[in-house]
Amino acid sequence: MTGRRRIRNTHLPAFAQPFRATAGKLAALIACASLTVGCGVIPGVTGGAGDDPITVMTWAPQDTKATNKPGMPALALAYARSINAQGGLNGRKLRVLNCNDHNDSVSAAKCAERAVDEKVVAVVGSYSQHADSFFPTLESAGIPYIGGYGVTGAEFTSPLSYPVNGGQPSLLAGLGRELAEECGPVALVRPDSIAGDELPALLNSGLSAGGHADAADQLAAEDATEYSAHSQQALTYTTSDPANAGCVVPALGDRTSTFMDSFRRGREESADVRTATVLGSVDQTVIDASGGKSGPYEGAYITGWYPVSSDRRWDGLKEVISKHAFGDNRIDPSDAGVQTTWIAYTVLKAVVESIGDDPVTARAVRRALDNGLQISTGGLTPKLSWEHSESLASVGLPQLVNADVTLQVVRDGRLVAARKGFIDVTKTLLQADLA
Repeated sequence: MTGRRRIRNTHLPAFAQPFRATAGKLAALIACASLTVGCGVIPGVTGGAGDDPITVMTWAPQDTKATNKPGMPALALAYARSINAQGGLNGRKLRVLNCNDHNDSVSAAKCAERAVDEKVVAVVGSYSQHADSFFPTLESAGIPYIGGYGVTGAEFTSPLSYPVNGGQPSLLAGLGRELAEECGPVALVRPDSIAGDELPALLNSGLSAGGHADAADQLAAEDATEYSAHSQQALTYTTSDPANAGCVVPALGDRTSTFMDSFRRGREESADVRTATVLGSVDQTVIDASGGKSGPYEGAYITGWYPVSSDRRWDGLKEVISKHAFGDNRIDPSDAGVQTTWIAYTVLKAVVESIGDDPVTARAVRRALDNGLQISTGGLTPKLSWEHSESLASVGLPQLVNADVTLQVVRDGRLVAARKGFIDVTKTLLQADLA
């Protein structure tokens, strides 16, 4: 597969099934019509031509029983306040619309319809597992999707998607490569869902690259309230080789902490078993809440897309939060979603500056991104450019242009860099069996 028009299915990430985009827009109602129903707005008129404000949208699930990312739209609003206080983007005010996709397909479709109705020039720094519901609408209207969280396969296949990280594919491939050297038997505990079905192949691609056997694949409900049976099953498998203690990899998103509560109790007689996971399932706040140095994450390897949150390259993000978030505790600078939104708006800023005095439209934004604009993120990622973005097309990831990950470890209760710099997992992903 070498063409960029191949669109894939949704969730986390479904690479092997074709995504059949409809020719027309999805029929849906407008979500979040005003602030009174939960939609945040930086005031201003719509549009992106001349000196009119530039209108964009950021969406994410909030107030659900599973995954929630309220910090992403909250940061988008704070960013707009910050940039407008400095005179706007290239002299134009930035208007940010928020939408709650509620982690369901109907709401995701409504968010996309509202983006069309509001004539946004891009959807920026967003999270949704329901690409089947929103991408056809965005594609019909020609609206680019910049800096999605990387949770769906379509984010790496749609020609209107411009991901700033390597999503779950790069995190799991990178983690597997590291665990191949460090662990005996490996058990992967992942959601029993379409979204979770592709995770074993990704982790195993890294394990295989290091000459390690495949991980045991353990399915679990992503909204369970406890995981005692699953943690015991994982411990039994990872202690099966007395001479070589294994590793347990929970990849349950927001429910990873729930799993670790059960795992901590069962682990008392198996102290040698290590844990490992990916950023987004665990961050410093979660580590602190679970007991820090004495908690179950001590010694755990964690792969991320970006430098650790204590790195000075995040100072700009932290300054915006300090000065323009007004104490909004939804915004955690160590959250991978918040970090992704920050980088996505960095991309938007570079695009608008490159357009200059010409009208800022969805088409102009796409043209800038497709024509080889090189975008620096201050060292938080390698330089980003989507002009030649098909090196991973053969495994269904034609839009993945940043396959770099960072390796982190929990030491003395703190998440710190385990290795300097980035690790490029492009070759590992090319070996993945994602059919």
